[in-house]
Amino acid sequence: MTTTSRGPNDRLGALLTQAQISNAGLARRVNDLGAQRGLTLRYDKTSVARWVSKGMVPQGAVPHLIATAIGGKLGRPVPLEEIGLGDTDPTPELGLAFPREVADAVRSATDLWRVDLELRRGPGGGRWSDGLAGTFSVAAYATPVSRWLISPADGSVARQETPPGPVAALPTARTAGFRVGQSDAAKLREAAQEARRWDSKYGGGDWRSSMVPECLRLEAAPLLLASYSDAVGRALFGATAELTRLAGWMAFDTGQHEAAQRYYIQALRLARAAADVPLGGYVLASMSLQASYRGFAEEAVDLAQAALERNRGLATARTMSFFHLVEARAQARAANGPACATALAAAESALERSRAGDPDPAWIDFYAYDRLAADAAECFRDLGVPTKVRQFTREALARPTEGFVRSHGLRLVVSAMAEAEAGNLDAAVEAGERAVDVAGRISSQRSREYLLEMVRLLEPFQGEQRVRELTERARGVLAQ
Repeated sequence: MTTTSRGPNDRLGALLTQAQISNAGLARRVNDLGAQRGLTLRYDKTSVARWVSKGMVPQGAVPHLIATAIGGKLGRPVPLEEIGLGDTDPTPELGLAFPREVADAVRSATDLWRVDLELRRGPGGGRWSDGLAGTFSVAAYATPVSRWLISPADGSVARQETPPGPVAALPTARTAGFRVGQSDAAKLREAAQEARRWDSKYGGGDWRSSMVPECLRLEAAPLLLASYSDAVGRALFGATAELTRLAGWMAFDTGQHEAAQRYYIQALRLARAAADVPLGGYVLASMSLQASYRGFAEEAVDLAQAALERNRGLATARTMSFFHLVEARAQARAANGPACATALAAAESALERSRAGDPDPAWIDFYAYDRLAADAAECFRDLGVPTKVRQFTREALARPTEGFVRSHGLRLVVSAMAEAEAGNLDAAVEAGERAVDVAGRISSQRSREYLLEMVRLLEPFQGEQRVRELTERARGVLAQ
């Protein structure tokens, strides 16, 4: 990581002496902490000597890792100011906290929304800073999940204060003394539903998707800082939790896992303030899918099971079916075939019990048998059962997917790969061509990665002209 210099850092040197940590010892601790976050760091005693004697400032998350390493030796928290690094980039820890108090939760969420919007409008052009790249750590979910499991609902969330001065300066902020009503929360839920439709149709990278963080910053934040009753507050926190989870899902879809993780944690905290246990379970399911995608299968199983455990007797059959399906995905990634089969059976059984008149939440409207079949196909792909992959993929594609363009495209890719592995090149090329058409119309990093996997799988068949033509078309989309 790059560094800047600003003269000797006497504070850091003094604290190292107090903590009785050698330069080599600090470097080793920082490297280890970085590895836990997915960072590859190679600091040594010379690096630490430069931090102290020359005031070199490591960028990104490293100042926080230094504070954590020293704090671990001292047995107490160490703020950045105490080690002379208080003016470094504040974003590495942003959004990772799961505060116990509602007021602190509001502050944690609104800080994340503000900084994200600033980053989107800045030189990064919609991407998170280089200092945050690669800082996804599945371990960061441990404290939020345990606190949510212990107590998935807060006490009263009523608020009587009026918005402070800086909030009142926002373009859409309410006037002093404004009291939030149910209609305000309803508008945020409508915004979430509309954004979900755009995301499914055009992908998380579509320009309209960037409107979700903007809505959170300019519309939701002033409402959270206004006055409301407990009942209205619950509705307001639920709506903002939906929007925040969706912002995380869109970041996940575009490959910005560090941002997605922070949004998911804040969404879970807001769902707790809303006393909405099923919504909290939905956030946990989203975390599980991300953990599976990132290769943390065992942790993904834990996250899915946490969603299930707290929702027994609370969530609708359709919602529980989805949670079981997410567990099946994680069990398949963990190569646990029997556990995957059990979870799939539970998902199918629960879905069969669901009825049109059930009080399903609006956010589960995407889920039906076609989604179950599509995910079952991916489970069997991970488990290496190609006949089941083809069976469930065909069942998924046989059902209408109007409005769910990205999902349809992913299913086509899986179908193309399954047919190619079975030696059915005609069917593989047909599905692949349709998948390329879809991928060219949406903005989704996940779709591109699926397409790239298809191209790699087709490499042994490049002697066939139809396969070469398909591969060329796919690479053209990937190059865009």
